Amino acid sequence: MTKNVLKFLGLVIAIAITIIACHSLQLSAPTATTIKLSGWGGSPVEQKLLKQVLQDFEAQHPTIKVKYEVISDQYMDVIKTRLVGEAAPDVFYLDALEAPFLMSQNVLEPLDAYITPKFDLADFEPTLLNSFKYQNQIYGLPKDYSTLALFYNQTAFAAAGLSNPPTTWDELRNYSQQLTGKLNRYGFGVSPELARQAYKIIAFGGQVVDQNGNAAFASPAALQGLQLVVDQYKKDRTSAQKSDVGTNSGSEMFGQSKVAMVIEGNWAIPYLQETFPQLKFATAEIPTINNKKGTMVFTVAYVMNKQSQHKAAAWELISYLTGKAGMQKWTGTGFALPTRKSVAQKLGYDKDSLRSPLVAGIDYATPWQVGKYPTAIVNNFDNQFVSALLGQQPLQQAMQRAQTAANQQIKAME
Repeated sequence: MTKNVLKFLGLVIAIAITIIACHSLQLSAPTATTIKLSGWGGSPVEQKLLKQVLQDFEAQHPTIKVKYEVISDQYMDVIKTRLVGEAAPDVFYLDALEAPFLMSQNVLEPLDAYITPKFDLADFEPTLLNSFKYQNQIYGLPKDYSTLALFYNQTAFAAAGLSNPPTTWDELRNYSQQLTGKLNRYGFGVSPELARQAYKIIAFGGQVVDQNGNAAFASPAALQGLQLVVDQYKKDRTSAQKSDVGTNSGSEMFGQSKVAMVIEGNWAIPYLQETFPQLKFATAEIPTINNKKGTMVFTVAYVMNKQSQHKAAAWELISYLTGKAGMQKWTGTGFALPTRKSVAQKLGYDKDSLRSPLVAGIDYATPWQVGKYPTAIVNNFDNQFVSALLGQQPLQQAMQRAQTAANQQIKAME
């Protein structure tokens, strides 16, 4: 009887020790930190890839969980409202166009103190990194980018007896005349938005905005570049807007062979390959204007909310997504270009027949950034320039009206 009691007591003690040990392990196990990441919606392929990259991050960082949220409509308005209400995500996308205003408002966390030598900041393309610097501090790390390049229909070129892409804008206009009305309805597809025209303004020494952030695109130098677009559309009648041919984008009017040439970004390559697989096309650097190379560059960064309660974890996410391994996973499929030079070299995009003109453009591209109040600048330009393009008013008058209205709005906001 005594032996049975002792056995029973031993069993009870063993169970108790096991329970206490397990409880202690549970107490000592670190709890996962959840951080929120917000961005706008991309293509289904892009969204799927980002989720895979985030899963890889979580696998390598078991104490951090990422809650990814897509803001489909009015992205910047939603972000600004949440920043004011202290309800913004820990990490979020920030377009270079919107960066100057947010960087000046003391709502973003400067990243300089987090960046170590191992992170290799010098590996980033300087033009892209500079778009997210303000008062000598870094507020964002660019996740990807695209410049613009000339896309041309090889079948249409061959039919017109053209063997090489144009290298100057005068040549482009000449080619456009030869291509119009043959295999394609028009030789060239034009996008009149400021985002696609700023480099033409700069080609003649003009400015989009001056050093004080005011609109300056009505100067004689700026008008020289813009006049090229108006003349080709109104005088030559060899270019078309997307609305002229019943399409929704420059990529679509090119894909549908409504135009033989168009200037687009890297995003057009997978779209054209998937949607128009029979289309034979090639790319080239944008023809020179006034003997100068020019293009635009568009980029987006990951930034950290200054009010984040999980800054260490937020930095781990940013540094992974913009680090060499994470960026290679993100840009390896080719729908986005890497902002790190080493990753671009490793992926071979500088030698890719379609992407090399886009990569080459980064050395001389104009960043898509127009001061702290981009809406006033962009909306007024776009509205008035289209009016001039359609012949409703002279170009000089249109641009002066746009410049005056933009600067009045800026003054009211300051």
